[in-house]
Amino acid sequence: MGKKESNILFRRLIHSYLSSVISISLVLFLVGIAGIVAANAKGVSDFFKENITLSAIMNVEVNEVEAEGVAKKFSKKRYVKSVDIISKEQGVKEMKEMLGEDFLNVFETNPIPVSLDIQVNAEYFSKDSLAMIQKDLQKEKLVAEVVYQESLVDLLNANLEKVGLVLGVFILLLMFISFVLINNTVRLNVYSKRFTIHTMRLVGATKGFICRPFAGQAFFQGVISSSIAVLALIGVMYVVRNEFYQLFELLDVRMLGLVLLCVIAIGVLICVISTVIVVRRMVSLTNDELYI
Repeated sequence: MGKKESNILFRRLIHSYLSSVISISLVLFLVGIAGIVAANAKGVSDFFKENITLSAIMNVEVNEVEAEGVAKKFSKKRYVKSVDIISKEQGVKEMKEMLGEDFLNVFETNPIPVSLDIQVNAEYFSKDSLAMIQKDLQKEKLVAEVVYQESLVDLLNANLEKVGLVLGVFILLLMFISFVLINNTVRLNVYSKRFTIHTMRLVGATKGFICRPFAGQAFFQGVISSSIAVLALIGVMYVVRNEFYQLFELLDVRMLGLVLLCVIAIGVLICVISTVIVVRRMVSLTNDELYI
């Protein structure tokens, strides 16, 4: 074989290897994105739930000191995440923004009472739990009324359940597609070497001996591909951190690390397992089947 033909063959092998690595990396990148979304779905769901506010409106004669005592009492409750005191002045400011500057002109005194804005823990974000919390707050003598957007609670719970179901189906489908794509990529790569495998079989090599070098190549291919995917995922997380910091704050860093490790493990395992399966199948091919 001449030098020119050797160079052409070498370029083809490099091109084939790079194509396989890039294809596997792209698939693993999509798997990683889906994994990050799935791993942090609960955190995002809890964020929305814990930003729904229950307003405990005090009696008109209650001052801020008395309201602070009520706030301290309820802040110790297991269902409360945080309690904010809305003063009369702050209440007036909010009402002016809603109704205009002149809405107080018809009143001789400030009619806006002190109120408490209460965020509940996500595990208590259900219709029954919120109704129980509402009754508990209304037992307090200084509290005149407890209100929250019940329709919004029902809508949010229903939509979060639907999103969770769709996300679960999407991830399972993506995992299946990723396995098929990576398996096909590896199979085509190994199939191009079927004559080499056949030659090794003719000289008496065992299946284990033939599989070993291919499995080693597949291992490094999986490591390289998954490393590229992980670097791309880290790049995406860096952009999210800089451009969407509040969204990044919802992500669990430990879960992110776990997802990245899983991407590497999935890439290596699928490459190695697919290669071993395909090589063992190639070893069993007859002479006629080699040319099909």
